Amino acid sequence: MTTTTSLWKAVALLILCAFFWGSTFPIGKDALNEVNALTLVFWRFAVAAMCLGFYLKLTRTRVPTLSAKQWLWATTVSAVGIGGLNLCLFTGLEYTQATNGSLIMALSPLVTSLIACIAIRALPRKGQVFSLVVSLSGVLMVITNGQWQMLSQLNFNQGDQMIFTGMFAWSAYTFFSQGIGRWMPVIPYTFLGMLSGATVIGIMCALTPNVHPFGEVWAASPLTVSELLYIGVLGTVAGYLLWLNGVRHLGSANAALFFNFVPVFAVLTAFLMGQAVSQLQVVGIVIVIAGLLLPRLPHPRQWRVARSA
Repeated sequence: MTTTTSLWKAVALLILCAFFWGSTFPIGKDALNEVNALTLVFWRFAVAAMCLGFYLKLTRTRVPTLSAKQWLWATTVSAVGIGGLNLCLFTGLEYTQATNGSLIMALSPLVTSLIACIAIRALPRKGQVFSLVVSLSGVLMVITNGQWQMLSQLNFNQGDQMIFTGMFAWSAYTFFSQGIGRWMPVIPYTFLGMLSGATVIGIMCALTPNVHPFGEVWAASPLTVSELLYIGVLGTVAGYLLWLNGVRHLGSANAALFFNFVPVFAVLTAFLMGQAVSQLQVVGIVIVIAGLLLPRLPHPRQWRVARSA
């Protein structure tokens, strides 16, 4: 397979990843009618960890021989990036509006790029800046439905600060995963991430009196259980595997740009589930895609990043 073909394959898989993640929002929203948010997140990672654990055992995948320092670093990055994001996100949403949370999470590509630039002590490329600005504009149009005055009316409270912390944790996870991927295969690393996420959220569930992950699922309808399985298998296992694969091939800064597709696919999935989508939101979707792809269409090799990126 040629380098260019491999790069375009990574791009396609990242778009598929964004679809899986975006679709989990309206599907998860429906599931929240019967289960608690922490219960949903716990089963998301528990199902994913079980699936990956079974796959590793079935394929007899050899766990890499790593030093104690490497294991500690990989576990810490996974726990903070995966567990921290979901814990801060769903806890923060109890104190703020979903619009605020969506806008804050849309800053992830920009923050990831800034982390990468600081790490390698270099300014972002012009094409990268163009993609960030244009794609973020499209994301804002999708989320606000073209009513830009919503931005001036936002009041950032404790919940917003928690979501920002989660977004920063995810951006750091994306960046540091690029380096970890050089000495730890994608599937074992993803399994470690799911296990870390399930542990962090499981502890949070145990400390929250009104959350009962096992009892809530036992009493849930078959539809809700199927939604939890979708979120765990496709929205988590497939999503994270595709994401880490994209980070490995394109670098953290380039891969982070595809996070802009998440709210886009969330809107499209909501539409397919019967919710209304306006023309302005469709325009915003087109802007996101254009901002991401236009600078790179003439030169696909621009997706390639230097080893130090």
